[in-house]
Parts: sequence; structure tokens; C-alpha cells
Amino acid sequence: MSDPIPLLAADTLPVGESAEAVAAGQVFAVYNVDGEFRVIDGICPHAGGPLGKGMLNAGVVTCPWHGWQFDVESGQHCLNETICQQTYAVEIIDGQVCIQLPE
Repeated sequence: MSDPIPLLAADTLPVGESAEAVAAGQVFAVYNVDGEFRVIDGICPHAGGPLGKGMLNAGVVTCPWHGWQFDVESGQHCLNETICQQTYAVEIIDGQVCIQLPE
């Protein structure tokens, strides 16, 4: 596995909120779901919308551009089973939300 990549300070993302983070040349969407952090690929596959700036409701994010919805734990599109965003395992290290990129 790669070294952990810090995305943001955990205490800056309140429960029920989302954020966009750029690291390692990629855009990530970070969510705080009931105190548990979830991270998915931050670019919506429909038209490149910013999923990290979407509305989070009950573990589902809605892309702010065209309304596509994804489960933030599985990355699964809510209406089309063939569409799934990359998800990343999250670890809190020294107060930072960190992920590891797959090799």
C-alpha cells in the first residue's frame, strides 16, 4: 500500500457536511456521515461536477450540477447499477482525514 495521503483536518468537517480535497493530482469528495468519514472520487462521471460540493442526505450525495446521486459508502449510483465511483478506505491520523491510493 502507498503512504497515507492527508486530505483535510477532521475537525473542519461537521457531521452531515461534505468537502472537496485535492491531493496527489486527484480530486476527492470527503463526507462526514454521523461522525464517520467517507471518501469517493470527487468528479461526477456525468459531466465532471464537483461531488465534494454536493448536498449530503442520509449517506447519499447529490451532484450540484445535474442531480446525479451516489451512496458515499459504496460509491454506487442510486439509479444505475453499472455506475460506481471509486471509494477509498479512510483513516484518521493525527487529526487528519487520510486515505491510501490503490496500487
